Amino acid sequence: MAGIAGAALLLAGCTGSPEPGVVSPSPTASASAATSGTEPWDGAVTADVEVVAEELPVPWGLAPLPGGRFLVTMRDTAQLAVAHPTGDVEPLAWSGGAQQVADQTVADGEGGLLGVAVDPDDAGPLFTVFLYRTGERDNAVLRAELDLDDLTLGDLTTVLDGIPKASNHNGGRIALGPDGYLYVATGDAGDPANAQDPESLAGKILRVTPDGEPAPGNPDAGSPVWSMGHRNVQGLGWDPSGRMFAGEFGQDQLDELNVIEPGGNYGWPEVEGPGDQAGFIDPVAWWPTSEASPSGIAVTEEAVYLASLRGERLWRVPLLGEASAVADGESPGFGEPQALLEGEFGRLRAVHAGPDGELHVLTNNTDGRGEPMTEDGRVVDDRLLRVTLTPPE
Repeated sequence: MAGIAGAALLLAGCTGSPEPGVVSPSPTASASAATSGTEPWDGAVTADVEVVAEELPVPWGLAPLPGGRFLVTMRDTAQLAVAHPTGDVEPLAWSGGAQQVADQTVADGEGGLLGVAVDPDDAGPLFTVFLYRTGERDNAVLRAELDLDDLTLGDLTTVLDGIPKASNHNGGRIALGPDGYLYVATGDAGDPANAQDPESLAGKILRVTPDGEPAPGNPDAGSPVWSMGHRNVQGLGWDPSGRMFAGEFGQDQLDELNVIEPGGNYGWPEVEGPGDQAGFIDPVAWWPTSEASPSGIAVTEEAVYLASLRGERLWRVPLLGEASAVADGESPGFGEPQALLEGEFGRLRAVHAGPDGELHVLTNNTDGRGEPMTEDGRVVDDRLLRVTLTPPE
């Protein structure tokens, strides 16, 4: 919690700002064309939902595999499983790296086995897998080889450790960026001062090589820090122009969608939401914490999607821009947010966008904060959903 002075600054940061839920303006915003150069989806889209898999125990991370399959992490049991498009869920064999992950992981509050990323350049059946876990002393990123034929995970290699841990605000989302480097979202570990400490790995977005070294081109050549001033980032993604987005939990007032710039400072704990303060970068969209609490995000050619826990909905923030400007490498602007799946499936933890724009969404009602849903007296949560979007006519 911030002290009295910090709380005053938070309130000051929101005074006079646009109403919560309003998207900030963009110099390239336009209703003339979407990022793909076609007409934008101007208006509300509709979402058709199909349940792919059920009875997943506290799922957290979601990474695509060939054939419409997904690798899923289970936060509290520290297990990994492959979810098939047929609805079958196969846990990895309880040996080697899978057992090592479980032995290393300590499920405490929001901590446990969290993010997962699979190298998209691997052809299979062997795949390089990255995992983010909470341990006894720290949070760490691990690497192992997944054999998809026999569902085994090889021995673990530590990529990056020493990330501060706590029962809350562990961050945990990891993603391989379009540049091939690994991006790691961390929380402030319950100590807001960590976010403004350049020497701390907490409250940051980190950018490292697959071996854990600071990636070439980082703001500080000897540091893995890519951006700072974050409270608890759990969503990372990129649009077709290469612009990076992150979803972030606010404390009491506003959750955020940010565009991430290398070396950028996003204000926590001095500012929550848009503050228009020198030295800090404002979000491009924001919501009351009761309407969002965004975890995973996905970015398509036409929108950013945020899976929301407390808000129990999937937020869509349209991407708009002049086709000629986007073709020249300029980033598109933003349209009015739209809420999808509101109250239909409870808490939403993760979302992934396929190459055809189809979304897959993980629910998160078995984490102790939600109400697991039942059908005919049987608990069906948590679930993996397939969401097909239809643009407005």
